Amino acid sequence: MRKLGVVLVVLALVLALGACQRGPKQAYGGVIKIGHVAPLTGEIPKVGESGKNALTMWMEEIGGKITVGGVEYKVDIVHEDNESKAESAAAAVTKLITQDKVLAIIGPYASKQAIPAGEVADKMKTPLISPWSTNPRTTKGRPFVFRAAFLDDFQGQVLAQFAQDEFGAQKVAVLYDVASDYPKGLAEFFKAAAEDLGMEVVAFESFTTGDKDFSAQLTKIIDSGADVLFVPQYYNEVPLIVRQAKELGWDKPILGSDSWGSAELMKLCKDDCVGYYFSTHWAVAGAKGKAKEFIDKYKAKYGEEPDDVAALAWDSAMLLKAAIEQCGTLTGDLAKDRQCIRDALANIPEFEGVTGKMKFNEEGDPIKCAIIVKITPDYKFSFYKSVCPKEMK
Repeated sequence: MRKLGVVLVVLALVLALGACQRGPKQAYGGVIKIGHVAPLTGEIPKVGESGKNALTMWMEEIGGKITVGGVEYKVDIVHEDNESKAESAAAAVTKLITQDKVLAIIGPYASKQAIPAGEVADKMKTPLISPWSTNPRTTKGRPFVFRAAFLDDFQGQVLAQFAQDEFGAQKVAVLYDVASDYPKGLAEFFKAAAEDLGMEVVAFESFTTGDKDFSAQLTKIIDSGADVLFVPQYYNEVPLIVRQAKELGWDKPILGSDSWGSAELMKLCKDDCVGYYFSTHWAVAGAKGKAKEFIDKYKAKYGEEPDDVAALAWDSAMLLKAAIEQCGTLTGDLAKDRQCIRDALANIPEFEGVTGKMKFNEEGDPIKCAIIVKITPDYKFSFYKSVCPKEMK
């Protein structure tokens, strides 16, 4: 009996030692699932492609693993195509949360999809980071929803001020899609900012998604005597608008927004867009530090320079990684772990990504600088000037 007691004591010690060597227990079978909702098809597939490319590269950068509290987890990204549609984005987020059991979501990108998707994620208490959505409604009153991009109220102010300072504009015109959240919201913010600066908005013309003939609106704009035309549309729509404007005799500046930032714009617009300016989140030309390193890696892998969507997707992934790590542990309880990640995101005081430094406010929105770029004759987006909010100065 004494021998049996000794054997049992030794066995207990061996088991205890083995448990210590194994360390903390892995939750979720050792796999962290992250959802990604992007427009892989539909009107703006280049946006989805850029975002997916960046996340693929990010997975390689981290070796497909994240360590939380000393426990190593494999990362699994579940990609969902929102087809560039609001209803598809909401459905994709619902699936990721309820069926795939993801801990957090990156995307959607365009505000038209990010606003309804964010509503779903917030109701289901799952952290969501939109890389590219700039409409304030995406995050407003939604504690589980964050973003990596600046907001349209700031962007509208930047562009209105630029129109006045750069071109001495006294009269401005706007042409926008009234059926899409992003251009509609930005058009209204630009209009308000222009009027606050003492400029006259002499034409505020709209159309509906899918329209191809803008001649009636552009004729009114030309007849209005506007000094500058603002077009806050996506890269696939801009070339047709610009071409028709020139054919009707428009020979004055056209300003764009961050939705112009895809390299696909110049493949479609070519010389028609040369010399125009738009606001964006970063510029490839003259990039340094983290941004330059990211650009070089992306170009080596994909054979083209990354656009702002790719850069913002990368920053979103890095933000999420930092939040997951800051949780300290994963319990295996989805509700608790999603809440922990949400709280960690909300408490990141400052972050330096490839799109620059940013601070976060109580709405989950980053306070960061905007960049004005000029389209050069060799079809490049060249840095022109940086404009920062007062909180960053």
